[in-house]
Amino acid sequence: MTEIAKEVAQALIDIQAVSLSPNDPFTWASGLKSPIYCDNRLTIGYPKVRRLIAEQLAKAIHDQYPDVEVIAGTATAGIPHAAWVAELLNLPLVYIRSKPKDHGQGRQIEGPFKAGQKMVLIDDLISTGGSVLQAAHAAQKEGADVLGVFGIFSYQLAAGKKNFAEAQLSLTTLSNLEALLAIAQEADDLTAEQLQSLQTWSQDPQAWSDQH
Repeated sequence: MTEIAKEVAQALIDIQAVSLSPNDPFTWASGLKSPIYCDNRLTIGYPKVRRLIAEQLAKAIHDQYPDVEVIAGTATAGIPHAAWVAELLNLPLVYIRSKPKDHGQGRQIEGPFKAGQKMVLIDDLISTGGSVLQAAHAAQKEGADVLGVFGIFSYQLAAGKKNFAEAQLSLTTLSNLEALLAIAQEADDLTAEQLQSLQTWSQDPQAWSDQH
């Protein structure tokens, strides 16, 4: 675990973008019960936090893929972060819709883009990876050379790791559940039972939800 991972996790805690409640679970839009809730859309309202995220994403992308040619944001949450990163790296920005437009030219990728360009995708939050991998597939279908996916925070779900492995795409996030739990432990905010509950959830969220 890096210091950056803990710094970003602490920043998300400070602005209440992420919360832990293993004894009184949150209900996600899907209906799934969860001991954690993360709303990274809040980060765009805090200049210091969004600057930290943009600078660290830009650094990670430059270090891993110095030959990247275009930055892509997933609609809608990934777009602002992708825009700030593209500005820092002085690269073109595009964004990828969840599905092609049903009018006009029917585009799914918006912005200047040529087949064959080396692309990095940015999303704000990674759970199972379904939406960002769908965006990556759409980009590949239009000829993009997708180098990898970057995000702010990952729940580190077993299903997500499996999905990225099957898609043969690398995932890099600035922070994750491990860093968040480390901070909570240091602050003595979790009992051993609660910690175990969170770790069990990350392995099988559906089974955890069914039991709660």
